[in-house]
Amino acid sequence: MSTATTTPKTLKKPTQPTTPAGKAADYLDQRTKIGVLVKELARKIFPEHWSFMLGEIALFSFVVLLITGVFLALFFQPSMALVRWDGDLPQLHGQLMSAAFASTLDLSFEVRGGLLMRQIHHWAALIFMASIVVHMLRVFFTGAFRKPRELNWLVGATLMILGLAAGFSGYSLPDDVLSGNGLRITDGVVKSIPIIGSYMSYFIFGGEFPGEHIIARLFTVHILLVPGLILALIGLHLFLMVLHKHTQYPGGGRTDSNVVGVPALPVFAAKMGGNFFFIFGVLALMGATLSINSVWNYGPFDPSPVSAGAQPDWYMLFLEGSLRLMPGQAEIVTWGNFTLSLNVLIPAVVIPGILFTFLLTYPFLEAKVTGDHREHHVLDRPRNVPVRTALGVAFLTAFIILALAGSNDLIATHFHLSINSITWVFRVLLFLGPWFAFWVTKRICLGLQRKDRELVLHGHESGRIVRFASGEYIEVHTPLDEQERWLRVSYETRKPLELAPAADARGVKRKGYASEKIWHKVSRFFYEDRVEPVTPAELAAAHAHGEHDAIEASHDEHAALPAGATRTEQER
Repeated sequence: MSTATTTPKTLKKPTQPTTPAGKAADYLDQRTKIGVLVKELARKIFPEHWSFMLGEIALFSFVVLLITGVFLALFFQPSMALVRWDGDLPQLHGQLMSAAFASTLDLSFEVRGGLLMRQIHHWAALIFMASIVVHMLRVFFTGAFRKPRELNWLVGATLMILGLAAGFSGYSLPDDVLSGNGLRITDGVVKSIPIIGSYMSYFIFGGEFPGEHIIARLFTVHILLVPGLILALIGLHLFLMVLHKHTQYPGGGRTDSNVVGVPALPVFAAKMGGNFFFIFGVLALMGATLSINSVWNYGPFDPSPVSAGAQPDWYMLFLEGSLRLMPGQAEIVTWGNFTLSLNVLIPAVVIPGILFTFLLTYPFLEAKVTGDHREHHVLDRPRNVPVRTALGVAFLTAFIILALAGSNDLIATHFHLSINSITWVFRVLLFLGPWFAFWVTKRICLGLQRKDRELVLHGHESGRIVRFASGEYIEVHTPLDEQERWLRVSYETRKPLELAPAADARGVKRKGYASEKIWHKVSRFFYEDRVEPVTPAELAAAHAHGEHDAIEASHDEHAALPAGATRTEQER
């Protein structure tokens, strides 16, 4: 009897890192398990589309704002103490001005690279707000705010509001004539709020306007409070994006349960890195070649002069235009000799309130009128949601009209027109323009949907004319490939909510029927006009009809056509 002995297999020891970077990474991973997180993020799939870079432009512009803002904060003096400036600029030499304005001039003319940093910072702020607005438009028109991303939409809208606060507080810091006029308008807007307005103004300015503390307070808000909130919300925004996975445009193989794209590492990370350096380079080029906010042309703040051409940055122009369009006689003196300044309250508080309320509540409004509470990860084509697209265009039209109205004096001086006539034209357009834009956009979307049906059923026009033996002429249509056909039929048409009877089976009026009736009317407004996508039965019937045409023309030399590629005279 023989016995066989086996030697146990030797276990391989894990390979130890040899490079300093590898040792550091291994040290950190053993204590934080960060390698698991990096592994998950590296496997994250991101879809490829140029519009997804709009959010990155906002993020990288904010990074540039932080970098340049740190430099500027080292030299800026947030003080309203009066000093005499002894710089080299002849028109301002020896003038009495605030320390804030004097330090701004020193930054521009005495500090090496100071003017470049100021201009890069200002251009980055403009691009930051522009990219946020365009990014939100993309999210709105494609329905990326639907479940489960309603919270992320609220975060994005809050970021836009904080961006406005950051821009306004930074715009007001130099204490020049232009920024001082903006603060004067702000004081009037705050005081127009009933009951609490005057108390709020005293609290903000530390006394009667302009006070002695507003620049220091704005400086704290601009470099500490608002950036901190923006950083926190950006982190939450990115966390929710990773948690919910990225949305994607409709197409073959793309569903609500998958993501078609490229991995985060190394492909997407390389694109993000290149995008950052490109944005930084463009902003540096703009700051070096395009002059902006030349405060020395305006001079230190003086409450008496307000010149033509005194406009804020573009993202605040809608508020300026709203104030300019409101008639000045809209004031009401109530009991107790209390004045209600509707001429300021409505354009500066009510109208922006309507805009931001619409932005914050729309995802929940659409979910209510559709009754759809499913998760959505595939985006809508704007044409397939006509009312949503039309509402977005209508609000955008109102914003553009108000922004143009904020420059009514420049339009008058440049085109030699009457400023009163321009103001009245904008007042009429503010009421008619959004309505007309809504109607036109909705009609265009419905027309594009009908065009999609035509293409799916009959194919693309080829321009090739064929004559049959019977003498009939037809145009040969090129059938759609599977990808294009899927794109044009893979959407869900929504119908208005069904309204249950007012009374139950026992004849008792149902509780909540009145509110259901209101929501039913709102739902009809959204989805009463619609174009149904092509069904499989309709597609099969169209193809069968095409085969019949081909059989009838089999004796003609041009009869060998693909199924569904012809159209009879009756179809035309």
